[in-house]
Amino acid sequence: MKQNFTVRQGALDGVEAFLSVAQHRSFRRAAAELGVTPSAISQAIRTLEARIGAALFTRTTRSVGLTEAGERFLSRAKPAFEELVAASEIARDLGQRPAGLLRLSVPRAVVPFLVDPLIASFCQAYPEVEVEITASPDLVDIAAEGFDAGIRLGQFIEADMVAVRLTPSFPFVVVGSPEYLRRRKRPERLDDLRQHACLRMRRSNGSIAPWSFVDGNKTVEAIVSGPLIANDFPTMLGAAIEGVGLAQVPGPIAAGPTKAGKLVHVLKPFAPMAPGVFLYYPGRHQMMPKLRAFIDHVKSRSRATRPVRMKSS
Repeated sequence: MKQNFTVRQGALDGVEAFLSVAQHRSFRRAAAELGVTPSAISQAIRTLEARIGAALFTRTTRSVGLTEAGERFLSRAKPAFEELVAASEIARDLGQRPAGLLRLSVPRAVVPFLVDPLIASFCQAYPEVEVEITASPDLVDIAAEGFDAGIRLGQFIEADMVAVRLTPSFPFVVVGSPEYLRRRKRPERLDDLRQHACLRMRRSNGSIAPWSFVDGNKTVEAIVSGPLIANDFPTMLGAAIEGVGLAQVPGPIAAGPTKAGKLVHVLKPFAPMAPGVFLYYPGRHQMMPKLRAFIDHVKSRSRATRPVRMKSS
């Protein structure tokens, strides 16, 4: 069943005229203030009184006064109208320059090596913008959850989003600690994973993700088992460093520990490629200056600066 609006259509018509007449006690001075004719002010007041169902002013040839209904209407309408004007000015200000709260949804794995440097330089460049980062493994609906933009692997971004590349494509690598690989024979083939402790990822929908590989021209999914299930890559990476088992993680987050000798790559010929990490947002027509500034900042620091629209897989 269709419901009526709480505020009837046109309910604010004539209120500004009423407030100006009430302040000046003059239709002529109110008309001059608002830049209209006295007859236009009179018509606006008559329409307002008819809609309310009560006379708001007493008029004589010499003066204009408020009725009791007018006094009561003024006491409530003036602060409410001033709040509306203030709200409009705040919204207009946010629509004209980079300011306000910029909310970003990001996976925890990219925060240290990708998000932190971006945010540090952006905050210095735009001190009037507050940045709020929600690090979560969940694939959230950024529009429904009130985020301005998100950062995700390209394959997880919906087709109706606009995306800006943050990283090149990279492999998903299998890594293990030197200590772990001293205890277990190093895997050379995909079937060898049956003999290994493999750390697994639980997806946001509750399922456990298989490990993905390429074998020649074929994509292969391996159902693995092991002692640990996590819901983010940093947890899996940390467990691999501690020797709990092998982990399949994005190459960039394993680069530091690998270079430091804490992790070793295995099964390199079978590593699948991910399209990379992207900043994504709903569309240009909805963009506030704070988001436009962040996108421009991302582009200025990115090798690939051309925005692309995601395609369904």
